[in-house]
Amino acid sequence: MNPRRPSAKPRPPARTAAFAVHIFTACGAACALLALIAAVRSDWPQMFVWLGVALFIDGIDGTFARRLHVAELLPRWSGDVLDLVVDILNYVFVPAYAVAASGFVPSAVAIPLAVVIVVTGSLYFADRLMKTSDHYFRGFPAVWNVAVFYMFVLKPEPVSAMISIAMLAALTFVPFHVVHPMRIPHLRTITLAALVLWSALAAFAVAKNLDPGFWTQVALCILAAYFVAVGFLRRHHP
Repeated sequence: MNPRRPSAKPRPPARTAAFAVHIFTACGAACALLALIAAVRSDWPQMFVWLGVALFIDGIDGTFARRLHVAELLPRWSGDVLDLVVDILNYVFVPAYAVAASGFVPSAVAIPLAVVIVVTGSLYFADRLMKTSDHYFRGFPAVWNVAVFYMFVLKPEPVSAMISIAMLAALTFVPFHVVHPMRIPHLRTITLAALVLWSALAAFAVAKNLDPGFWTQVALCILAAYFVAVGFLRRHHP
């Protein structure tokens, strides 16, 4: 029996396809730029459109990377680092600007709260233990794009919005578990169905200029409660 050769040099088409995945991920940074431009114009629905596109890219690029063996074919390029760079722009930096500029929190604390968001969010993405072995996040996973989206849809009083942001920033460092809706095996079918419904309702809210009506607000809150509850139902492993 001939021993298996250690590795064969990948053919150019395979490497090209692998690099296309990196380009696809990097397009998320372009989405962040377009979202920021919209935010500077106070075009908040348009901002969330681009943040939504970035969220979609982030949700599926990992699947492409694993199926095309990107890490093995292109060891020079770190998909993990690229993903973190894009995520911190869309999940943290642009939403922090929205908090500072939107007027949803008292003006005296708007910029300090935005600073808290970018500092705690940066620390979270640098945490090597941010995820469990079974793909749950530890602590509030710095999804400030989602948190700020709820702020625009629910329109809380400025003091309530301020307290909510401060609490979420503190929860970044609390070791409770939050579901990764695309990767967990536990309750996977239900969670993916909830994610699809959430995405549809979020798109409807953006189409309605972030004023979707009472029942859409209620449904979005119920779905948020479900995603949080799944983390508490997590099966602990040794």
